[in-house]
Amino acid sequence: MYLGLKTVAIVTARGGSKGLPGKNIKILNGKPLIGWTLEQIKASELVDEVFVSTDSQKIADVCERFGVPVPELRPDYLAEDSTSSIDVLEYTLQYLKNAGKEFDYFILLEPTSPLRKQKDLDNIIKLAGDNRECDGVISVGEVHMEHPSIVKRITQKGKIAPYLENISGIYQRQQLGKAYFPYGVGYMLKTDILMEKHSIYTDNILPYFIERWQNYEVDDIYDFVCIESIMNMEADKL
Repeated sequence: MYLGLKTVAIVTARGGSKGLPGKNIKILNGKPLIGWTLEQIKASELVDEVFVSTDSQKIADVCERFGVPVPELRPDYLAEDSTSSIDVLEYTLQYLKNAGKEFDYFILLEPTSPLRKQKDLDNIIKLAGDNRECDGVISVGEVHMEHPSIVKRITQKGKIAPYLENISGIYQRQQLGKAYFPYGVGYMLKTDILMEKHSIYTDNILPYFIERWQNYEVDDIYDFVCIESIMNMEADKL
C-alpha cells in the first residue's frame, strides 16, 4: 500500500497464442516467461494483491508453483482472439469486488514484457500516488527505427507511400519530435476510471519512461530470442 491507496496487480495470460504457441510458459533464461512477472510482483513493496487472469490450466499450474494461486479460469468468452484487455480487466475487478476486495488502483502487467527493472513497479505506484489528480500512469518507451514520420504503407496500386500524410521532406525521425509507444512494463489506472471510461487511455495519464533496452515484447520467437539476450546483458538491473 502507498499513501493509503490499495493496488492490485492483474496479470493477463491467455493460453492461446498464434505468434509463439505456449509463450507465457515457455522457458526464458531458466524460468517460465510468466514467472518473471510473478517474481517482480512478489518483490514489490507496494502491490497489495496479485490476480492472474488465464483460461489455461497449464498456466494456472505454473502460477501455483510460483506461489500465486489462480482461483478460477477465465470464462471462454474472455479467451477469444478478439477479446479486449478492457473486458478482462473489468470482469476481474468485478470478480474481486464480489469477493469483498476493492482497490483504488490496478496495475496491468503483461507477462510478454518481462524486462522490468527492480524498482519499476514501485516507482509506477509512487508516481500515481503522488499525482492523485491524474487518472493513472502508463509506461512508455521512445520509438526509434519505427518512428511514424518514416513508416510507410503500400497503396492500392502497390506503390510505397508515407503512412502519414503531410510529411513530405521528412526522411529522418530526428526531424520531428519524439514518439513513444506504450510497452507493457506497467499500465496503472484508478479502478473507478476504468469502469467509467471503459479504457485505460484517458487525457489525464502520466508517462513512466522506460529505457531503450526495455522496448521489447514477446510476440514471436524473434522477440523471445532478443529478450533472452538482453536479459543476459542487463542482468544486474532486473
